[in-house]
Amino acid sequence: MIGRITGQILEKNLGFVLIDVSGVAYEIEIPHSTFDQLQEVDHTVTLHTHLVVREDAQLLYGFYSQRERELFRSLIKVNKVGPKVAISILSSVETDAFVRCIREKDVRTLNAIPGVGKVMAERLIVEMGNKLQQWEAEMPVSVGKHVSRDALADVESALIGLGFKPTEASRAIARLDEPGDDVELMIKQALRSLG
Repeated sequence: MIGRITGQILEKNLGFVLIDVSGVAYEIEIPHSTFDQLQEVDHTVTLHTHLVVREDAQLLYGFYSQRERELFRSLIKVNKVGPKVAISILSSVETDAFVRCIREKDVRTLNAIPGVGKVMAERLIVEMGNKLQQWEAEMPVSVGKHVSRDALADVESALIGLGFKPTEASRAIARLDEPGDDVELMIKQALRSLG
């Protein structure tokens, strides 16, 4: 299996990246979260990869962090979740936000992800619930000083309720200056960064 690739970026698009490794160009499917962290064409990059071999194709998926790749691998083990849906999930919501959704049984946020209906959202909550203990242990408790996970979840839910995509909401939360436990104040700060 191909576990990691280091090479020069030849082409970069929202769904994939083409990387030259000693004269061989690998086309690697990537989530939006990885795309956002890639430098421009001609720069060198290292991606953690996962190879999927099917009867009609060999598909290589790439991730900027090992943590993202591990979540992808956990997702594709869930019944009826294939690589395409797993990439859609990783493109729509950041890893820590996904962990919060599973822990808090947030069907609404999961249902807002393209390709994830209500039944699949409920399946993800049930099947991923036990698997995410290791993720929670690694998840930061706060973005800044003394921020509870519940307060962050409330801010995220409010932003999604206002019509923002889950990925936009989680990025806005990550950019909060000095978050406290005042949910209303954090929502206002997040809205300023989104506006």
